[in-house]
Amino acid sequence: MSPRPQLMVVDLAGTTVHDPGIVEASVRTALAATAPGTDLTSAMATLRSLRGGDKQAMFQTLLGDAGLARSAHSVFEADLAARVARGEMTPIEGAKETFAELRSRGVRVALTTGFSASVRDTLLSHLGWTGLIDFALSPSDAGRGRPWPDLVLTAALLARVDGVARVGVIGDTANDLLAGTRAGASLVVGVLTGAHDRAELTAAPHTHIIDSIARLPALVS
Repeated sequence: MSPRPQLMVVDLAGTTVHDPGIVEASVRTALAATAPGTDLTSAMATLRSLRGGDKQAMFQTLLGDAGLARSAHSVFEADLAARVARGEMTPIEGAKETFAELRSRGVRVALTTGFSASVRDTLLSHLGWTGLIDFALSPSDAGRGRPWPDLVLTAALLARVDGVARVGVIGDTANDLLAGTRAGASLVVGVLTGAHDRAELTAAPHTHIIDSIARLPALVS
């Protein structure tokens, strides 16, 4: 039996916050503005496999040029921040209650994302979640984004857990699950409210797949 987690590393968009196509729309806006000749159909197909990862690295993969990638990322960030300010991202039902329940049991909560720190903090402020979690991390805080384990391992160090086996991870993409597994987390949970479907999550290493983050406390006993 796995030890009870001391820390849950929780993804943001698609896991705790609804993304009704907002990230994809902002990517399209960025590509149209900075690389108008891009085949958007092909780019969107590639984007699916990159969901959950570092957004700067995502544009590098999509465009293959560091300068264009930086420009596209800047446009993406501005467009996404405007959408957040308009309230286009809303909480997934049960997310706040899950944070509260985990913390009442002594489990720390770290939110992680592929968004930059500025967009992340804008979103958390808009949602009013800043005081509901222990801390939040973006790739710039850790080194590499998902699927690398850096975000999870950095969260474990900040939370001063007894060992990586005392860490749980939950996310809506295969990259979230890969990152958790590579970090050595004992609880690696896929959730069906975001970018990847059951088949895609099942194909990635995991311990559980659940319908919603609202069901997470039942796994943390």
